[in-house]
Amino acid sequence: MTKLTLGTHPFLLGFDQLERLVERTAKSENGYPPYNIEQVRENAFRITLAVAGFGDDDLSITIENRQLVVRGKQIDDSADRVFLHRGIAARQFQRTFLLADGVEVAGASMENGLLHIDLARAVHDEVVQTIRINKGYEE
Repeated sequence: MTKLTLGTHPFLLGFDQLERLVERTAKSENGYPPYNIEQVRENAFRITLAVAGFGDDDLSITIENRQLVVRGKQIDDSADRVFLHRGIAARQFQRTFLLADGVEVAGASMENGLLHIDLARAVHDEVVQTIRINKGYEE
């Protein structure tokens, strides 16, 4: 018996790249920082990441090949400090979210240690296109 994957299903032509993106995104999942994804309106979403201890300059948000990439990097300034207990580590992270076609980043904001990234899906008019059938080969 042959196992059909998303990219090889006969009704899903051209989706093989999507399957590779999903696999790559799933492999990068490490649990830090924790996040929520919520639907705020019919065509609007918000990703909220818990980034306590990170400042605006420690974070970057980019879109790379239809992927939203959030990176955080803190400078470890502990060389001049003596800790009796260290439970808060200066660590870096990269969190990736795959964006569907038509989903755009509407903005980002920081509030109380939470990074909010607002996304909006463009609503397109339904278009019906008629394809002409040629008679024989035309060059």
